[in-house]
Amino acid sequence: MSTKPILSVPTEQLENTTFDATMEERILELLKRYPTTRATLIPVLWLCQERYGWLAPGVIRAVADRLGESPAYVEGVATFYTMFYTKPPAKFVLQACETLSCAVCGGKELLHHLESRLGIKPGEKTPDGVFQLVGVQCLGACGTAPVVQINDDYYENLTIERLDAVLDDLKGRS
Repeated sequence: MSTKPILSVPTEQLENTTFDATMEERILELLKRYPTTRATLIPVLWLCQERYGWLAPGVIRAVADRLGESPAYVEGVATFYTMFYTKPPAKFVLQACETLSCAVCGGKELLHHLESRLGIKPGEKTPDGVFQLVGVQCLGACGTAPVVQINDDYYENLTIERLDAVLDDLKGRS
């Protein structure tokens, strides 16, 4: 797989976010597909995260203004879902499944290996900002456990050796 790195726009550049014509056009397309403006909130947040790499406070305010919601409501939705980053993420976010299906198939060992190799615990980033480790409850791939999701890509039926090869490849591209 060719996992793309997350390129986060710096906080100071997102302080007073406004949407350009391209973003407005994409938001308008989303608004046409949903029955209410509020129903577009998650797709619009996803669109913003794709564009900026994360949901900075300035982005949250811009979405709230655009959709006629309060910033507190938008922030509440953004912080509820683990798929949204409200802090700048590393280039590669490794979500390691910690549920029973993965654990029985070696997922627990993979998580311990990631902690040891990267020198971080779940919820932390490597000092160079390349990797971030997140423990998750389920990635919905029990039949191909153990699994680690890296950014948008699933790596399934993993072994420590295969995982190391993936990490080496990603580190080489960072």
